[in-house]
Amino acid sequence: MRTLKEEEADGRAYRDIDDARNRIGEFIDAVYNKQRLHSAIDYQSPDEYEAGLIRLRRGAPAAISETENCY
Repeated sequence: MRTLKEEEADGRAYRDIDDARNRIGEFIDAVYNKQRLHSAIDYQSPDEYEAGLIRLRRGAPAAISETENCY
């Protein structure tokens, strides 16, 4: 997770292991899973990808971003 190393952990001082766990966990929840686009899942955030899977399982129509790369 290069993003985690570059944007959260690299060169940062944490008070203790609990502080590190909390701040890294918050980074993953707030930034990595909600804002960062991932090439392995068609340049969606993990949260967007998961929401799309849930819609597909329920039989709901796909969102525009899920179909725009289809030919």
